[in-house]
Amino acid sequence: MAEVRLLDLGFVSALRSQTLYHAVAESVSKGSPDTINILSPAEPYVCIGMHQELENEVDLEYCRTHNLPVYRRQVGGGAVFLDKNQIFYQVMFHKDHAPANVNEIYEKFLKAPIETYRAFGINAVYRPINDIRVDNKKIGGTGAATIGNCTVVVGSIILDFDYKAMSKVLKVPDEKFRDKVYKTMETYLTTMKRELDEVPPRDEIKKMLIKKFEESLDIELVEGKLTDEEMKLVEEFDKKFQSYEWLHKVSREKHGFRDVKISEGVRVVETAHKVAGGLIRTVISLENNIIRDIMISGDFFMYPDAIAEIEDAVTGIEVRREDLLQNVWRIYDDRKIRSPGVLPENFVEAIMKAVA
Repeated sequence: MAEVRLLDLGFVSALRSQTLYHAVAESVSKGSPDTINILSPAEPYVCIGMHQELENEVDLEYCRTHNLPVYRRQVGGGAVFLDKNQIFYQVMFHKDHAPANVNEIYEKFLKAPIETYRAFGINAVYRPINDIRVDNKKIGGTGAATIGNCTVVVGSIILDFDYKAMSKVLKVPDEKFRDKVYKTMETYLTTMKRELDEVPPRDEIKKMLIKKFEESLDIELVEGKLTDEEMKLVEEFDKKFQSYEWLHKVSREKHGFRDVKISEGVRVVETAHKVAGGLIRTVISLENNIIRDIMISGDFFMYPDAIAEIEDAVTGIEVRREDLLQNVWRIYDDRKIRSPGVLPENFVEAIMKAVA
C-alpha cells in the first residue's frame, strides 16, 4: 500500500485556496511525494478557468462593489463562485502514478467524493466526463489539468451554495437572462443541505472523505507539512495570481494594449461555438480571409494546454476548412492532446463562423 502525503489545511485565504495546489503540483512534478490537499476558503471569491476571457465571463463591477476577489486558475472550466461552504479536495499525483486517459483520471479520483456523499445517504453517481450527480442534479464541481509532470484533479464537497451570488458574478446580457441562470442553477445544482436538510458536521465529512480516498485509491494518507521550498513556490504563485498580467492573460497574450486598424479587406470577428465539452470563443483579425491574428478562449478542458500552439498553427493561412483542420490535427497529434468533448473539428467550426 503506497503512502501519500495529506495536507489537511483547514481554512485558508481565498488566494491560497488556489495557489497552494498549484505550488504543490509543481513540487510533485519535480519529485515531491504524491499529495492530497483538503481545505476550504475562509472568504468568498470568484475563480475563472484557464482559457476564459475575464471581461466576457465575470461582472467585474459587481465583484468590486461586493469585495469579491477574482483569480484565474491553471485548470480549465468555467467561472465559479467559491466560499467556506465548500470543502475542496485537490489531488496531485505524478503523471506516472495516474491514468493517461482523461476519462479514467476522473473515474479514478472522483470515487472518493462520490462514496463520501453516499456514506451520508446521498445517492451520488459518476457521470462522464467529469460530473457527480444526484438524480438529474449536479453536486460539486470538478476539474483536471496537467501541471508539468503532475496530474491534478480538483473539486469540492458542496455543503451549501449561494445561487444568488453565483448568478450575480456572471457577465450576462440582461437581468432576464440572469434570472434564467439563477432559476436553472436552483433546478439543476444541489447541495448536501438540500439533499439532507441539515449538513453533517464539517469534521465528520472531512474524515469520511479522507477515509474514502484511502479505500478507493488503496493508499495510506500520512499527514504532512509544506516544505520550505513549497512555501517559496506558494509565495511566487501568490504574486502571479494577483498580477494583472495573469488575470488578463487570455486578453493580453495577443490582443492586449494593441490598436487594430480596420480598412478595406481587414476585419476583426468574434465567434462563439458551443460543443459538448464547453464553449469555444475566437477573436480573429482577418485580411482578405487570411488569419493575421487569433485568440481562442472558452470554458473547455485541454491536456496538455496547447491553445497557443493551435493559434500559431492557424495564423497566416486562409480560412479554408481543410487547411485549418490539417493544421489543428497536427498539433493534437504532436502534443497528444486530450480535450474531453472537444475535437479539432470544433475549433475549425468556430473559426469558420468568421467567414460564414
